[in-house]
Order: sequence, then C-alpha cells, then structure tokens
Amino acid sequence: MSNDLSIPQKGALDFVSLGALVHRLDPGIIPFRKATECRIHVSGGEFNVAANLSDCFQLNTGIVSAMVDYPIGDLIAERVRAMGVKPFYRRFKHNGVNGPNMATVYSDMGHGIRPPVVFYNRSNEAAAQLRPGDFDWNAILAGGVRWFHSGGIFAALSETTGELIIEGMKAAKKAGAMTSFDLNFREKLWNIWGGQKKAVEVIARIVENVDVLVGNEEDLQKGLGIPGPEVASKSTLDPTTFFGMIDKVVAKYPHVKVVATTLREVHSTNHHGWGAVAWVNGKTYTSPTADLQVLDRVGGGDGFASGFFYGLLASETPEEAVKLGWAHGALLTTFPGDTTMATVDQVRAFAKGGSARIQR
Repeated sequence: MSNDLSIPQKGALDFVSLGALVHRLDPGIIPFRKATECRIHVSGGEFNVAANLSDCFQLNTGIVSAMVDYPIGDLIAERVRAMGVKPFYRRFKHNGVNGPNMATVYSDMGHGIRPPVVFYNRSNEAAAQLRPGDFDWNAILAGGVRWFHSGGIFAALSETTGELIIEGMKAAKKAGAMTSFDLNFREKLWNIWGGQKKAVEVIARIVENVDVLVGNEEDLQKGLGIPGPEVASKSTLDPTTFFGMIDKVVAKYPHVKVVATTLREVHSTNHHGWGAVAWVNGKTYTSPTADLQVLDRVGGGDGFASGFFYGLLASETPEEAVKLGWAHGALLTTFPGDTTMATVDQVRAFAKGGSARIQR
C-alpha cells in the first residue's frame, strides 16, 4: 500500500507548519466599499493546512508563528486552540497604537459574474519580523516530527522570513521529516520589496530543501521562474501543460519527489470545474473532476494540500492521496471561512464518488 516516500512512521507531531496567522474580514456578497458588517475568519495559508489536518483528519499538528498580545491576537489564538493545533509562538507586545499587528486580509465573496476582491493590511505585521534564531527548533522537533510545511505567502513577507523557512527546513530534514512548500505565489506581496526576480531567488534557495512542492502552472512559472507553454491548454482541467512543466521542475530540482496542484475551471464565482493532479516519484496521477457549486472559494487549495498530505502520511497510494486531497478541497469550498468543517468520513465518501444525496 505504501507510497515509497520514506515518511517517518512515528513522531510526537505528525505535521508542523511555519507561517503567518492572519484574520480575514468577510462582508459576504457585499463589496467592502458598501459593507456595514463582516464575519471574521482566522486563516493563513500555512496554518490552514495544519488546522485541516488536525480538525478533519485527526492528526497531531503544530504551527510556528508570531503572536501579538492584544485582543486580535487573543481572537486568533483561541481559533488555533479550537482547531486543535499546538502553537509555538514568538510573542510580541502591541504598543496600543500602531503595532506590531496581526495582519488583516479583506475579501468579499463576489457572486456570479463578479469575482471576489482580495486586499491586505499587513502594515507592521509581527510575522514579517520573524527571523532565523527566533525559534528553538530542537525543542519543537524534540519528540519527532513526520512532516514540515511552509509556503510562498510567508516567504514573501520580508527579507527574513524566507531565511527562517530555510533554517526550519534544514532542522526538520536533519530530524528526518518530509518537507513541503506551497508556492502560493502572491504578486502583491512580492512587489513591495523586490518583485518576481527576488521571488525566484528566494524560492530557489528554499526549494533546495523541499521534498514535496504544491503549486499550479502560474505558481511554477512565477515562483520558480520556469517558462510555461506558449499555448494555453484546451481547458484548465486538462493536466497536460502542468505535467509538461513538471519535467522542467524536476530537471532543475532533481531531489523533489512530489509535485501536485489543483485544476480549476472558473465558469462563474459560484460554479467551478475542479480537479487535481500529482507527480509522485516519476509517475503521474489525476483525480476525477467535479462540478462545484462554490460557497466560499478561499482555502480550497489548502484544503487540497491537507487531504493530499494526509493520504501520504497515512501510507495510502499516491492515487488515493490525490483523490482525498481533491475531495477535501472540493468540500472546503462548500463551507464559509478558510479552514475545514468536514469530517474524514465525508471526505472518504466523496473521494469514492459519493453524491450530494441526503445522508440519513
């Protein structure tokens, strides 16, 4: 049954993420310029994966992050506890005026022909101040960690966050863990301090320490600086261009064992075609495709990553792991917020080709 990736079988923690914790303000289908109220979701690309693996898949997970001692920090820390994720925080004091802050993400839901609009307030963000030397990796990894994860959003925050990812990954590899990196290329974040050229430089040094890469065609092109195909593929659910690019990724980084991504065809904000693909140790695997009625698309990619990682950690076949990731990512788009509300039984049922018939 195994997937031959030599993932450690045991560890006090199954999975640890390194990244920024944020809170997302969501006015629903009303755009911010007309909003009068909003919901608050706790999020962070790297955190979402740890939260999903804990809450849905019942693994022992941790988050390494910055935490500010003020009410927004308290709100975020409470949600981290509620999702069952073990925190390893570097704490910052808030001066009561301008920070340091826990970042805010603003994102309406859009509707129909109107896409969601995402922007940030990351001014004086505590997580951007994190740097090598801030965490005692020996203590964090002491009981054994099976898998270590970070991502391109955290790498993009400042000159020091990428260096911290490299430090954490080296410590995790030394402790025997699998390492993964979700490219999550965010142009707006990189543009502030160096643009795409800097992104490619920083990410190249991170990927030298990575076993598992997650990212779509655009992520591979912009984050890794790998030239994409001249012609667009017939459909965004067609994996051939993505598989074509993987050869170039593996030529550049021969130690990478796994490359995976979701495939999304956006018909409208609330109607997506959805698939997923992975390249594992030289072989390619493709999920079924689903037609999704989307409630909240934010977090779907992290939903895929967490289901896929779970499959690999649970020694499922790569084919099954891709299906579990695809199924969990699909379910995630049916819940409000960025983290899971699904159960592992629901994920397995949908991965088997379950339907939306009522479960009595």
